[in-house]
Amino acid sequence: MNKKPHIGLILVLIMFPQIVETIYSPVLPHLASTFEVSVSTAAQTLSIYFSAFAFGVIFWGRVADLIGRRLAMLIGLCTYGLGCILALLATDFNIIMLARFVSAFGAAAGSVVTQTMLRDSYDGNELVKVFTLMGMGISLSPVIGLISGGFIADYAGYVGVFSVLLLLAAILYLMTLSALPETCPENITKINLLTLLMRMLKDSHIRYNAILVALFNLVLFSYYSLAPFIFSKLNFSSTEFGYTGIALACGSLLGSLLNKRLLQAQYTSQALLRLACGLVLFGSSGVYVLQDSVWLLAPMLIVVMSYGIAIPNILAHALAQYKEVAGSAGAVFGLLYYLLLGAGLAITGVLNNLGLVLMLSAVIILVCTVQLHRTVQINPTVQKNSR
Repeated sequence: MNKKPHIGLILVLIMFPQIVETIYSPVLPHLASTFEVSVSTAAQTLSIYFSAFAFGVIFWGRVADLIGRRLAMLIGLCTYGLGCILALLATDFNIIMLARFVSAFGAAAGSVVTQTMLRDSYDGNELVKVFTLMGMGISLSPVIGLISGGFIADYAGYVGVFSVLLLLAAILYLMTLSALPETCPENITKINLLTLLMRMLKDSHIRYNAILVALFNLVLFSYYSLAPFIFSKLNFSSTEFGYTGIALACGSLLGSLLNKRLLQAQYTSQALLRLACGLVLFGSSGVYVLQDSVWLLAPMLIVVMSYGIAIPNILAHALAQYKEVAGSAGAVFGLLYYLLLGAGLAITGVLNNLGLVLMLSAVIILVCTVQLHRTVQINPTVQKNSR
């Protein structure tokens, strides 16, 4: 029988993609200045990142079913390190874009493989609790990423940032090599990926959940994409912008703690998703009004609270009917929502207006939440799995 992975190691690995992206965020203005590109062009590296991340998710999820979770994670970390080396050798911005693509492709293993390992080891309410714990850990990512990234950007520029990211990948590789067990079931179902994709695309429950995951991530990562330039215009340094990660972490942690408390009080995941929907609408309205001042952080905290509540409940139940093909189903699901996130970030770069992006996202979240509730009411099997 396969051993359950150590929660601490899984937590570090699942935080890895967000930490490395938030470390990178404060250096965007430096990249724009060094390579003489526009703000919108520099911001597009986030769109490139998550589009590549989407293809990485489908690749590593499938590979995790074929060669095992542990080996897939190790190769993914090596790929991320290769992207960092390419960025360090970059002589123009096109190479930076390519390096971000390679890095994102590798980092995707930290998302899909860890989620698959958790689904191998837990189910039902136990899985919700584990994902909530993961959410509480991820709430620290903005603090770690933005503060350290801002400090490194100010004192060592983009070369320092990519050097630190390479070192982090190497450390995680060694930790994974020495301590991560294999959780892949022996009786895993082999399925044609195209067949599974078509099955999931026809599943309205999957479609709405994918859109919701993408949008709740978009309201978070649009801040990482546009806020560095907002704070730069307000004459804040990269280090000072990095400290805003504390506010985001507080919001995410509060959301995760509230989610944990309400789950203990027997609130359903559907009810918690509706609460998150209300919070993101309220917070986005505040950011829209206050986005030209530092006070945008107050409503942004509420937006991030909604993320901390929504994501664990969506991820824990979205693939409940696909447990027999957990790795491949997780890959397809991740492909869907990361492609949507990449497209959303591309639009974010074009609009270049944080408040507007958040408001549009919140409205679509409301519509999808209502439609998902109707889907659950119609399908008794989905309703049972969503509690």
